[in-house]
This record gives sequence, structure tokens and C-alpha cells, in this order.
Amino acid sequence: MPTDDEVVETASAAAEDVVFSRYDVGAVEDLDVTVAFEDGVLDVDVYVNAPDSRQDEAQVADDAALAARAAVDDLFEE
Repeated sequence: MPTDDEVVETASAAAEDVVFSRYDVGAVEDLDVTVAFEDGVLDVDVYVNAPDSRQDEAQVADDAALAARAAVDDLFEE
């Protein structure tokens, strides 16, 4: 059973990986990944500001949050 810290770190890393797979680091002006895991409930919120990119920031943020949840699911299946 993973610890709460492992869950948060796994989710955060997965979300950041998705964002930086879509954007160059220099294109991201602001990235906020907030992850909470309390009483078995995972809450992930991702905000991306990359104004000079052609990618849809909201879609990338949603994809990053989904990847974070999937990574945590995988962590619990190990």
C-alpha cells in the first residue's frame, strides 16, 4: 500500500510529464499542479499558462489531471 506522500508525488510527476511532453519548458509561463490525497480521495487540479503555444491549455491541463489519476491507479495495482 503506497503512502500518501508516494501518491501525491506520483500524481504530480505524471501531470508534469504530460504538460512538458506537449510544451517546451520555455513556452510555459505558469504551471500549477495541486494534488491532495486524504482519506483515500485523490484531488488533482492542473493549471497551465502557455500563451504563445497553439495547444489548448485547458485540454492539456485536463489530460495532465487524467494522467495523474491513472498513474495513481497503477500505483495501487502494483
